[in-house]
Amino acid sequence: MNRFDQSISLKGLLSGEYRKPTIILLLTPFLLTVFRYYGTKAFYVDYVSSVFPLASDPELGGALYAFAAAFLLLGILPLLIVRFVFKESLSSYGVRLGDSAFGWKTVLILAPIFILSTLPSSRMSSFLAEYPINAHAGSSPGMFTLHLCTYLFYYMGWEFFFRGFMQFGLRSTFGDWYAILIQVIASCLVHIGKPDGEIFTSILGGVVWGIIAFRSRSLLYGMVTHWILGASLDFFVVYL
Repeated sequence: MNRFDQSISLKGLLSGEYRKPTIILLLTPFLLTVFRYYGTKAFYVDYVSSVFPLASDPELGGALYAFAAAFLLLGILPLLIVRFVFKESLSSYGVRLGDSAFGWKTVLILAPIFILSTLPSSRMSSFLAEYPINAHAGSSPGMFTLHLCTYLFYYMGWEFFFRGFMQFGLRSTFGDWYAILIQVIASCLVHIGKPDGEIFTSILGGVVWGIIAFRSRSLLYGMVTHWILGASLDFFVVYL
């Protein structure tokens, strides 16, 4: 594992072997701060909806805005950096099927565990106040289906940023385990403001999804199981 030389100048950090980890570690707090301040439903309702409404229902518009913000800020923008700044293949960041036999086996094992784990959370007042992001998602089956389909874009952005851009991007510098733990720190901290149970379980979840990403060489299976976790919580909140 490489070690940083404290005598290296800022110019040196932006060249050679230090360039990629420096860009990733500088962009991480910047993009997450932008996401947390300007990519939320609250920001949409307060500042965007009156100027550029995404839907007649502010709850739906706010949810669509939050999902789009995650997809663009955490997914598309880092993806463009990988392709046009790092000039690397997206497949080396987990955008591929990878070991599909292991991946889908993991989905089959984890899906029922995640679904059942959300049942007690769906009865807690802290989760009821937070989810679903679109409070009107349960107004009709069609609205709930739209909610779940658009919610997937949120998880696409989330998984690419933490397990792809950060984790795969930092592994050559810090090694597999430290790359996992660094993205766990970031993904946990961005949960601040969520129910406390969600924050603590995000630590374990970040480790598990990080291991799955490296073992399967793909982001797909973590994305699917993460989406199942969120979708099942919303289902229980709305329908039970």
